[in-house]
Order: sequence, then structure tokens, then C-alpha cells
Amino acid sequence: MHSFFNWRKLSGQVSECPKRLPLSKIVVAWLGATIATATLAMLGSSIEIIMILGSFGASCLLMFSYPASPFAQPRNVIGGHVIATFTGLAFMTLFGIHWWSMATAVGTAIMLMLLFRMPHPPAGSNPLIVMLGAVHWDFLITPTLLGAIVLVMVALVYNNLGKDKQYPTYWW
Repeated sequence: MHSFFNWRKLSGQVSECPKRLPLSKIVVAWLGATIATATLAMLGSSIEIIMILGSFGASCLLMFSYPASPFAQPRNVIGGHVIATFTGLAFMTLFGIHWWSMATAVGTAIMLMLLFRMPHPPAGSNPLIVMLGAVHWDFLITPTLLGAIVLVMVALVYNNLGKDKQYPTYWW
């Protein structure tokens, strides 16, 4: 008798765990993420506007550890964050903050990022951040849009230092 769910699939023995990045790349990723986050925090402090979004930490992981990843490209970082935050704001405005509106907003944000070819995994949390913070529509501009643009600007400079490095791998 075959069951719908095969418990043996949970063994996870399809492939080996990826090797750790070289220590030099780990240090480079640490420094890039530190510089990007400091830039957002200092800029926000100087103009007295919140520029940091919780999911930006995960964006830094992708942009500075795996800058060639499709998920780390500028269109994905900026577009993904804007799409997901907009979705969270729209669902919160239309339906309020409920377990089902949060769940549907996350699913819809993922669907829209995929439809527009701008998937950015960290942005998948933005509808939850929006609803848990009960933020207003200006959250779409700051910290979301402006913060994502600043992250990309830092990545453009930082990830192109050195002769054998290039970021981004594509724009559109």
C-alpha cells in the first residue's frame, strides 16, 4: 500500500551538504554586510528616518556572500522588497491583521515576485513585518524602497572592488 507521504524522503540523503565558503569570502561577506547595515543605520539616524527593515539582514547575506545568485541581483532585491511590502500593506488595508490575511499575503507576495521574475527570498517576510508592525503606507518608501536602493548601491561599489569581481550579473 502506497501512502501519499513517503517518510523516507525526510532522510535528506540526496546530496552532500555544501562545503563551507573559504574564510576569506566569509570575512568579505561579514565586512560587506556590516558596511551596508551601518550605511542604512547612519543615514537613517542623520535624516531621522527609519531606513532598516528586518529582512535587509537576509538580503545582505545573499548580496555579499553570493553576489552572483539571481536572488542577489538589483532587480530582485529592489523589486522583491517593493512587491512584498506593497502586498502586505494592501492585504492589511483590505482585510486587517488576521492569521489568514498574513498567510495569504505571504503566499500572494511570493506569487507576485515569481510572476514578475523578481524573487528575493528575504522579502517573503515583508508582509509579516508590515502586519506585525501595523505600519503605514509610507513604509513602502522608507524603509523599503529607499533602503533597498541603498543596499544595492553599497553592493555595487563593494562587490566590484578588485579586478576579478563583477556585480551585478544582470539588471533586467
